[in-house]
Amino acid sequence: MNPMPMSETRTGERRRIVVAMSGGVDSSVAAALLVDQGHEVIGMMLRLWSEPGTGTSAPTNRCCTPDQMADARRVADRLGIPFYVVDAQQHFRQAIVQFFIREHEAGRTPNPCVECNRQIRFTYLLERAMALGADYLVTGHYARVSQVGGKYSLLQGLDSNKDQSYVLYTLRQDQLARVFFPIGDYAKPEVRDLARQYGLLVASKRESQDLCFLKDGDYRRFLRENSLQVQAAGPILDEDGHELGQHEGLAFYTIGQRKGLGIAAAEPLFVLRKDLERNALIVGPRTALGVRDLVATGVNWISGEVPAAPFLAQVKIRYKATALEATVWPIGADQARVRFAEPAFGVTSGQAAVFYDGEACLGGGLIANDQALEIMVEDDRSGEYAL
Repeated sequence: MNPMPMSETRTGERRRIVVAMSGGVDSSVAAALLVDQGHEVIGMMLRLWSEPGTGTSAPTNRCCTPDQMADARRVADRLGIPFYVVDAQQHFRQAIVQFFIREHEAGRTPNPCVECNRQIRFTYLLERAMALGADYLVTGHYARVSQVGGKYSLLQGLDSNKDQSYVLYTLRQDQLARVFFPIGDYAKPEVRDLARQYGLLVASKRESQDLCFLKDGDYRRFLRENSLQVQAAGPILDEDGHELGQHEGLAFYTIGQRKGLGIAAAEPLFVLRKDLERNALIVGPRTALGVRDLVATGVNWISGEVPAAPFLAQVKIRYKATALEATVWPIGADQARVRFAEPAFGVTSGQAAVFYDGEACLGGGLIANDQALEIMVEDDRSGEYAL
């Protein structure tokens, strides 16, 4: 079996390590690698809330279905490690599901995976791992943690197609000191090969991409059933204010959307932005989608220190988006302004803007609405943002 290429500071002696197991191949291989290294490994799965099932079906979160749980337990038995299930249903519902609804009501498009990592995996679960006397919490994310002296860095996974550092930008120094990601050093095909070598039945298991708490993957249906506010119809306007049609509720549309608008025009029209004050959906040609500036709020600097000056970075505005060259200006402790070298398409309030220096994730924050940017542009008259 190939040795695991992890930092010697974390594998040089036997440790007690809790692995967040999902029943999938990634977390299963992470656990197997640690067992192979001789560590004391404990498997743990969170039972998360899901909306009620239909008919005779029971409510099942896609991250912890009975099949997922059974697979995780079989992997634990195969590896000879204990396996526990922790009930986090109510906390998950309040922290993640209600957040998902509130963000849509506010006209934003949230990434619940980012919030789940912040509040559930690396707070709620990490606390329970530490309560068991664990030295570390391990997950199956494709990312890496490096340590130089007393500072920790979050690095992209070596498999660029699977890198998940984007959804981990909220990690702080105290958390990075207690977590790491064993499979971040591998490509996905290698992880599946390792699963076969370890004799794990999940080696060929498919991945789920849907929001875990939806019973059918239809977030629009979920919002209609759980929020009256998102159903407020309103006008669809072009950039000059001409009404072209009616929308069914701002939450049901995404920036850059072309299909499903229900309007006829001489050229293709795309959703440009949402005007909350007028409850209006603003549409226009694709060329109008390009954005040069955005404001990020709630910024987490992974180093624990706010940069003292503007800096050049590569910025991702969505999980699977290509990183774009930009200049980042820190503003106070937890805000930043980003100016792209070229127009960025698909900038959406509620999504995360994540900053990189090569393979190092520097941090990030949530993209604010247009009004926040307008206020900041007004303040730009002093030349504060000039390099």
